[in-house]
Amino acid sequence: MKIIDLSKPIQYNESDPWFMKVKIKHKPHQKAKWLLRMLGLPLRLFPKGFIGWADDTIQKMGVHSTTHIDAPWHYSPTVKGEKAKTIDEIPLEWCYGDGLVIDMKHKADFDPITVEDIQAFLETNDLQLKAGMIVLIKTGRDKLNGTKDFHKTGTGMSAQATEWLIDQGIKVMGIDAWGWDLPLPYMIQKAKETNDPNFFWEAHLVGANKEYCHMEQLVNLDQLPYQGFKLAVFPLKIVGASAAPARVVAMIE
Repeated sequence: MKIIDLSKPIQYNESDPWFMKVKIKHKPHQKAKWLLRMLGLPLRLFPKGFIGWADDTIQKMGVHSTTHIDAPWHYSPTVKGEKAKTIDEIPLEWCYGDGLVIDMKHKADFDPITVEDIQAFLETNDLQLKAGMIVLIKTGRDKLNGTKDFHKTGTGMSAQATEWLIDQGIKVMGIDAWGWDLPLPYMIQKAKETNDPNFFWEAHLVGANKEYCHMEQLVNLDQLPYQGFKLAVFPLKIVGASAAPARVVAMIE
């Protein structure tokens, strides 16, 4: 079996915008000696050759800062009038299944991915969606991951395309861009230019009426075939959270 990691490394990156910076403090092995002394273990009773244990503290990391999966709670407090699921409430059955890649690398920056785009790709490549699949949208924008322009450029999903995937029985989907919609600064700019309150965050807000989850900031989708692999997308079990980092991996027999 070949296993392909689709998750970005979790580490400090100077080029990340302030709202997605990660800070981790790495504690050296020698620090543990002083802790043990404080707890009452004399130096003479330290195991021979014992240096101490390494430890690390995540000092800052938003749940949307790295490769992650959004819960329905992120989009809206309710779905069809019922309380939306937080990340710890998502059924694990949603998070494992057959994967399928939809290649949208040809889409220009700020040009939304449409239902027609997806249907044309599936027909051209003789691919079929099945309920329970996990669908990955490949835009190629992961090459910008870690740069200051990552969240400012790229394509994204339209509301109609998102809703269409849900209607095919897809509960979990993901993208290798910074976000699921078009880039955030672009959406803000266009919403003001058009004076259209329905423009901003349109794909995310599908989740207020139809329950689904999506992943953002995937990497390495170029290493996958379009189909013929399993996908595991298990999030950290953070109670009450709107999202959680996930180690997303593809498995090819």
